[in-house]
Amino acid sequence: MNGNTHGRGRRLVLWRHGQTAWNLEGRFQGTTDIPLTEVGLAQAKRAARLLAALRPDAIVASDLRRAADTAAELSALTELDVAHYEGLRETYAGVWQGLTHQEITQRFGEEYAAWKRGEPVRRGGGELETEVADRAAPVVLEAADKLPDGGTLVVVSHGGAIRTTIGRLLGLDPFTWESLGGLSNCCWSVLSEGARGWRLQEHNAGSLPEPVMGDDD
Repeated sequence: MNGNTHGRGRRLVLWRHGQTAWNLEGRFQGTTDIPLTEVGLAQAKRAARLLAALRPDAIVASDLRRAADTAAELSALTELDVAHYEGLRETYAGVWQGLTHQEITQRFGEEYAAWKRGEPVRRGGGELETEVADRAAPVVLEAADKLPDGGTLVVVSHGGAIRTTIGRLLGLDPFTWESLGGLSNCCWSVLSEGARGWRLQEHNAGSLPEPVMGDDD
């Protein structure tokens, strides 16, 4: 499922937000509106300087603070307005939100194991990964449709939402989306457009030597 792609040479940069306190504590954030730390803001400033060099044509972002404040740093350098969308929020994970990885595995071990096996699981009673893609991918494609030929869109979102969006745009079976791996704070992935649709050019760019810290790992 590649959307309305006709080889127009467009580029999508899917950029994860900077560090939060819950990232450091290993807590599942989901839709909880957690702000950036000072380190997270510094990460956003650094990454924004690199991404500004791509001369983006448009910026869209999740309306949660950690993504919106990350996007604001690129907006300040490019003078592009940011369009904020609820559809780009992270996966809603119900009772898992606010829990550490250890707490989740202790309390919901069977559910967690099923998700890791690739089964469709409503983690914490929340959204399925395919439902996240159902709301996030159309936002990205609609914004991409407005780009000029050869244009670049920066999408500022969250680790899980970005991964499901990439999986959907590449036409991958949902069972395989986990194979894409997580994104480190303030790192990004790049999709480019060819005659046969979207293809993954870079994944988790800008991460080394920092470890990957995914929202949904």
